[in-house]
Amino acid sequence: MYDRGGKRLLDAALAALLLLLLAAPLLAATALAVRLALGRGVLFRQVRAGRHGLPFTVLKFRSMRAGDGPDAARLGRFGRVLRASGLDELPQLVNVLRGEMSLVGPRPLPVDYVRLYSPRQRMRLVVRPGLAGLAQAAGRNAVPWPERLELDVVYAARRATLRGDAAILARSLAVVLHGRGAAAAGHASMPAFTGETAQPPSLISAS
Repeated sequence: MYDRGGKRLLDAALAALLLLLLAAPLLAATALAVRLALGRGVLFRQVRAGRHGLPFTVLKFRSMRAGDGPDAARLGRFGRVLRASGLDELPQLVNVLRGEMSLVGPRPLPVDYVRLYSPRQRMRLVVRPGLAGLAQAAGRNAVPWPERLELDVVYAARRATLRGDAAILARSLAVVLHGRGAAAAGHASMPAFTGETAQPPSLISAS
């Protein structure tokens, strides 16, 4: 029953509980820190591809200074710390509550990437994007694109279970708490996806 409705009900209940209780102080404190460090406009909004490729607006705390220039130059120390902590992703609990995201699933990527996916990579779109996923548990943005997208496909192709999702959340949280994988080497987050279609060997056993 979990994958036939229970997952969505649990997502909504936990997102509401976190927003009202646990995450509320963190949201307020992080918003204040962003306002003091970066000025007005604490939220970053960007259109991403959701389930079946349908666009939605993802919410994050802003981590870069306004203005022109490369992302790495505008990120700064505050932004790097914010991203490493994972606190910039907390506003996405609102996306989960709206039904645009799940607590566990492939991370939502830009809409422009959809046309670049191979047929196999496009399978990642059959489920809701998530706050955490197999790729995040494997190392977040330090995981190269082919492996990252293959992990997303592995998750989307199998039957979701409460035990499996709980394990992914725990592993992803451990990665965040250790400050690992916030950015790929030499990049503010990840290099742009350019349509690599080469797939690594099946990673089902690694999940």
